[in-house]
Amino acid sequence: MRSLVQSLESQVDKNENSWISARGTILSWRMEGTMGGRLKGKVAIVTGAGSMIGAPDRPPIGNGKAAAILYAMEGASVMAVDLKKDAGEETVRAIREKSGTCSFFRADVTRSEECRAMAEQCMKTYGRIDILHNNVGIGGRKLGEILDADEEEWDLVMNVNLKSMFHTCKAVVPYMLKQGYGSILNISSLAAVSHQSTPLFIYTISKAAVNSFTRCLAAQLAGKGIRVNGVMPGMIDSPMIYQDGLTRLYGGDFEKMRNDRNKRIPMKKMGEPWDVAHAALFLVSDEARYITGQIFAVDGGLMLGEASG
Repeated sequence: MRSLVQSLESQVDKNENSWISARGTILSWRMEGTMGGRLKGKVAIVTGAGSMIGAPDRPPIGNGKAAAILYAMEGASVMAVDLKKDAGEETVRAIREKSGTCSFFRADVTRSEECRAMAEQCMKTYGRIDILHNNVGIGGRKLGEILDADEEEWDLVMNVNLKSMFHTCKAVVPYMLKQGYGSILNISSLAAVSHQSTPLFIYTISKAAVNSFTRCLAAQLAGKGIRVNGVMPGMIDSPMIYQDGLTRLYGGDFEKMRNDRNKRIPMKKMGEPWDVAHAALFLVSDEARYITGQIFAVDGGLMLGEASG
């Protein structure tokens, strides 16, 4: 089946609009294998549920979009939250095409009032909030070390990557407390615990803070029926890696970047957003009912050390 997807992807030209006709087929293949009821009757808010356009030969599906689709295919009613209306509504379309339940809510999750409105709207629409999946994050506008960083960049990355989770959790937790049940999933990064060669000084610190935030919140809520866990993606072939900051290190050569990242991973290949989504699915499901305060690495063995040979 993998070869089928590769064949379909290879037929898509470099015109961004060409994905309109091709991506439905690719998404359909991905969803067929995940139809189930692991989240039946649950209501999930997924922030950052839209997706940016990455490489022309890759589907425009990031970690948040993959999670939203997978949750819906496993029976959840999903509120897809994104700052960009078009991107969020595309996720809704993809889910509804497969008879899933999904609505869109536009919000800037760095603003507390918009997060409160998000939670209120979810309650009005679905009557409860069982899952909060915090996916919003940025790498920053520029690479560099401490002497390259400035206060404006620090505030931007910290607000998006960390403060946003504070706002969404503060808005949603009161409803979960009333229910006596809830599961929060925070997307971190392997950069939080493993120093990589890419100079992402502020990003790395922000993701380490996400891990600490996750554990602190888990400890506070463990006795109240609410679980809090995190996922640390390693090198994932997602649209985000094709933005200017990272590709600039490779002179804009996507293939060179892919080859370099693949060979550094013990499993010899980057992961996909679906790999991150499946780990998140387990953690937010009742299968993980006795798991809280854990940060799972989805990294192809990268934490084991750099691949040799």
